[in-house]
Amino acid sequence: MNKTTASATRAVADIPAGATLAVGGFGLSGVPDTLIRALHEQGADDLEVVSNNCGVDGRGLGILLGSGRISRVISSYVGENKEFARQYLSGELEVELVPQGTLAERLRAGGTGIPAFYTPAGVGTQIATGGLPWRYAPDGTTAIASPPKETRVFAGRTHVLEHAITTDYALVRAWRGDPHGNLVFRRAAANFNPLAAMAGQTTIAEVEELVEPGELPDDHIHVPGVFVQRVIQLTPAQAADKPIEKRTVRSR
Repeated sequence: MNKTTASATRAVADIPAGATLAVGGFGLSGVPDTLIRALHEQGADDLEVVSNNCGVDGRGLGILLGSGRISRVISSYVGENKEFARQYLSGELEVELVPQGTLAERLRAGGTGIPAFYTPAGVGTQIATGGLPWRYAPDGTTAIASPPKETRVFAGRTHVLEHAITTDYALVRAWRGDPHGNLVFRRAAANFNPLAAMAGQTTIAEVEELVEPGELPDDHIHVPGVFVQRVIQLTPAQAADKPIEKRTVRSR
């Protein structure tokens, strides 16, 4: 089955307002920028986004955030986006903060059909007991707080119940892919991309290099095509556009 789509614009055309999205990337590494920009131009709003972080100001998911298209975020790290902090503290944005490993496992569980799991991460904190501000009121009080979670003891250790995450759509970026939707990620750019791809009911992948069916060795494939519904090939310029969030160099 050929899953290639002619353009990013066409690939995201049916994403409606209010959709839930799992988005790959970590910082600015492995972020599906072309698909995010196409979705911004498409105009869908009131989006609920599941991603390790929400981009930076003016880049990645920060583009959608800055234009007010995102209403809720499930994330683990949000410290590099000033607009994100402003919207959250002013009550414009609902935020569910999740321990990073727990977020990864919630996405993986969703992709493999596991409805929930127990983990020791967060036990003894407001992750388990509830009360974390999901949304602030304009006056700074808590408008919506996280609920308490079920706990259970296994082998003498307390664990907290976490629910799997599935989303309407997923946007991911891969190094190589084929028309069947098989994907290969390169080094650190893999990060949350395989997990996001698995969690989406409709997964859209932008690939730097599109190869013919059969060219990807079976044991090199990170995400099989069964999880992917649409594939777009990036132009050389799009594939080469890989900004560095924080450049640290040695003094001469």
